[in-house]
Amino acid sequence: MQKSNLFVAVIMILSITLVLTCGKDESASPGGHNGDTYDINANGIPKFVATDYIELDKIGSITKFRSSVGHDYSDDFESCRSMKHYFQPKGDVDWASISITSPVGGTVSRIFEEWAGTQVQIKSADYPAFYFIIFHISLSDSLAVGESISAGQLLGHHIGSQTMSDIAVGVNTPNGWKLVSYFDVMTDSLFSAFQARGVTAKDDLIISKEARDADTLHCDGELFLNQGNLENWVTLN
Repeated sequence: MQKSNLFVAVIMILSITLVLTCGKDESASPGGHNGDTYDINANGIPKFVATDYIELDKIGSITKFRSSVGHDYSDDFESCRSMKHYFQPKGDVDWASISITSPVGGTVSRIFEEWAGTQVQIKSADYPAFYFIIFHISLSDSLAVGESISAGQLLGHHIGSQTMSDIAVGVNTPNGWKLVSYFDVMTDSLFSAFQARGVTAKDDLIISKEARDADTLHCDGELFLNQGNLENWVTLN
């Protein structure tokens, strides 16, 4: 088998695995459980996250928002694209040693066991229409829905090398559930840590809607049938 064909086969196997193990049903929109909404079109996206959820020095690369990595993870406004970020640890890192913390102060809105670890969804206290969804955590202590947590509070560690760590940010808008990039809600001060690792601008980590629409992906359910022509990854130095 030629190298290019082998690469495509590996990507397809990874995509199928992630679809089967990390599907949309595990991240059903937490929005709508209450009356809190935020109009992004009118007010813009607030930059209020000053604490990273993961140990950045142990991360080697990050997928772009709207990539074709993994599986379809989209919202009420878009489809057939991955609207979250996967964080790939460095090759020499023990994946299970990576600390996972809450990026914001708020309350636990939903929590449940996945095929690997625990998924935790956090409703922001400062912007209660915003939810942070963190996948595949090995919890340090038990958590309960409604429990208050603070920014930077240790939730646990990444579950291990069987899957990457991923995070999604969703907003309950007046018109529906909308996913935004984790980097869109990040303060400039926090983003400077990513700049120190070679990321020039937040846009480098985001595929625009227009660019993704022009480079069409095709899905069968949540499975990507093609990878598109856009770069999916940002490698950190």
